[in-house]
Amino acid sequence: MRTLLSQYWSRIAARIEPYVPGEQPKDKRYIKLNTNENPYPPSPRALAAIREAADGDLRLYPDPDCVRLRQAFSRAMGVKEEEVFVGNGSDEVLAVAFQAFFDPGNPVLFPDLSYSFYPVYASLYGIDYHKVNLADDFTIRVEDYLVPNGGIIIPNPNAPTSIAMPASDICRLLEYNQKLGRVVVVDEAYIAFGGQSMVPYISKYDNLVVITTLSKSYALAGLRGGFALAQKPLVEALDRIKNSFNSYTLDRLAIAGASEAVLDQEYFKEITGKVRHTRDRIASSLRQAGFEVLPSASNFLFMRYPGKSGSEIFQKLREAGILVRYFATPRIADYIRVTIGTDEQMDIFYREITRIVGITN
Repeated sequence: MRTLLSQYWSRIAARIEPYVPGEQPKDKRYIKLNTNENPYPPSPRALAAIREAADGDLRLYPDPDCVRLRQAFSRAMGVKEEEVFVGNGSDEVLAVAFQAFFDPGNPVLFPDLSYSFYPVYASLYGIDYHKVNLADDFTIRVEDYLVPNGGIIIPNPNAPTSIAMPASDICRLLEYNQKLGRVVVVDEAYIAFGGQSMVPYISKYDNLVVITTLSKSYALAGLRGGFALAQKPLVEALDRIKNSFNSYTLDRLAIAGASEAVLDQEYFKEITGKVRHTRDRIASSLRQAGFEVLPSASNFLFMRYPGKSGSEIFQKLREAGILVRYFATPRIADYIRVTIGTDEQMDIFYREITRIVGITN
């Protein structure tokens, strides 16, 4: 029975369980290690381009094809311009991909512990899906996906586990699904921090779609820029869906800033290198202190302390002014996900979490 407030909702609105984003608190200042944001500012070239674009032309619609940005990303990634699709963050690109490549009645496969937006999109668009259990060590077993399916989506590295798959394993999925005539989507939101990108394989596999974002590695979470890379026929399918509900996915400021960000590869390599260095250093210290830390190829750590409640650690860190992400989900209820911040932030995190679990530094 619908409540009075929801009596005008559609059946979809009433039944859907929406994605819950990471906490964005306003009550006080925290060290935010909960939403996988980059701790460093965006490229100075990107900021300058945004300021320059903030002029009288904002009265005009932006380029619906985002040609400037597609050309920039093509140049930076070594792919053809016609192989680049642009959207308002990788979440929107994923939403378009679900509509472009997956059909009701043919279950899509993705890991049981993964990005929680996948089942939301599937439910929203009426697409059947099957969650494939990760192995006991939280890795993805290729053999479990070599079954009839309506498509596969694999995050690489996976979130929240932080573990990456080798390209050879993903190639096996692609080759199997080519025989089925089904697409494999590889969500590479964190690939700049480790792992093997599938972008070099686009020319080989006509059923491969690689999705990536500017939010993490380019420090532009507040700008919203995402990409799908695939052979031209798959990009055309994405364009057909996008142009059926919103032709103007990115505004003029976003196109300008994002274009310069992706061309500034020197700065991109600098800040992603800093994050990797800090990640490896703090992971080593945590392991030496007795924490279990999964091997991370991302800009976050997935970790626990044996015998301690993940919920309790999460809450005590919050009380200490540090936000991390906690998932009250079977199998991972004792784990927390910790975004890599600056060296100073991570040193504070290390001091507080070791104090919380009773380790004397």
